[in-house]
Amino acid sequence: MATNTKRAYKLQEFVAHASNVNCLKIGRKTSRVLVTGGEDHKVNLWAIGKPNSILSLSGHTSAVESVGFDSTEVFVAAGAASGTIKLWDLEEAKIVRTLTGHRSNCMSVDFHPFGEFFASGSLDTNLKIWDIRRKNCIHTYKGHTRGVNAIRFTPDGRWVVSGGEDNIVKLWDLTAGKLLHEFKCHEGQIQCIDFHPHEFLLATGSADKTVKFWDLETFELIGSTGPETTGVRSMTFNPDGRTLLCGLHESLKVFSWEPIRCHDTVDVGWSRLADLNVHEGKLLGCSFNQSCVGIWVVDLTRLESYATGTSTKLNGHSELKTVSSGTMPLQNDSGSRANIGQSSVLQSSENNLKASSGRLSVSQNSDSAPKETKSTPSGWSQAHHKGLDLAPIIDLLEIQLFNLVVPLPP
Repeated sequence: MATNTKRAYKLQEFVAHASNVNCLKIGRKTSRVLVTGGEDHKVNLWAIGKPNSILSLSGHTSAVESVGFDSTEVFVAAGAASGTIKLWDLEEAKIVRTLTGHRSNCMSVDFHPFGEFFASGSLDTNLKIWDIRRKNCIHTYKGHTRGVNAIRFTPDGRWVVSGGEDNIVKLWDLTAGKLLHEFKCHEGQIQCIDFHPHEFLLATGSADKTVKFWDLETFELIGSTGPETTGVRSMTFNPDGRTLLCGLHESLKVFSWEPIRCHDTVDVGWSRLADLNVHEGKLLGCSFNQSCVGIWVVDLTRLESYATGTSTKLNGHSELKTVSSGTMPLQNDSGSRANIGQSSVLQSSENNLKASSGRLSVSQNSDSAPKETKSTPSGWSQAHHKGLDLAPIIDLLEIQLFNLVVPLPP
């Protein structure tokens, strides 16, 4: 293993499954756990930096195509080639839900940031919203003409975005229960999606080798990168909001968007990159090749975009417009090093999903009609700070399914 004096180095590589690995996800809360899914029908849990799995979860009868943690890292959802989704409680190491409804491979899953439900996308072209407590699908969004590869809830939980093999990105309003907008500028299938942590800004990465930035107040294209040398496999905004980190084949690129600029390119030896996450000044990248998983670390404090007086070079199209929501204050990167190798096994937490004060509850007042949101606050964090009322979202979904509002069991 290379020393961490380099800008990028391999932390570890290990055999994760008895056959090919199909998917993986990093735990966003701690960046210390990793879940993988394979052709062997298994879902395996790993402490990053450790050689052996924490848990090996059985139950699926077909290849596992998608996996994801909830925000507390207590639950894992895994979608299979059969279309079935299973939900595991990691603290009890058991299946707590088996959900059926997709007619083909479940290719993506994403948990709501606050509530007890999650979304799934499938090759059957549908996006489904699942209620964890009720054990069923509470809404199906139809509109894609080919499979759904990527899904992501907005940071405030009001919308969900889906990206498909039809090259289209669709924005769905959970409160109104309908399509809000669709973005059609890509010329290849959508492979990854991320939201700016502060501004109403969406980034989409595609097999067409471009990254596109979208203003979510006006729904206009801000600009586009590239084309790059390969398709965009994974992306994540830096938590400070200054740059977008994009994973390509064996490289990382650092972009800003006003105007579109590439600040730096880092050669990284990852193969099929599947997920990126930033933690304590480090970018963690996880890739897979056949039955093996590789974990890579990039020191963000060594990137050119964080050096004083560094000149940036234009890459791609010129600036088209300014994000209408304005720029939030930037935070200085602390430059602290994450001791990723010293991983801890899952621990119980007061804010796990079972005891979360942010869990969704269905309103018992059926006379309260949900209202479609016409405008949004000036930033995701501000919307959350003001106290997002999620009841109308779940009310609307329940009404559409049952035609009445039923109180949740205690």
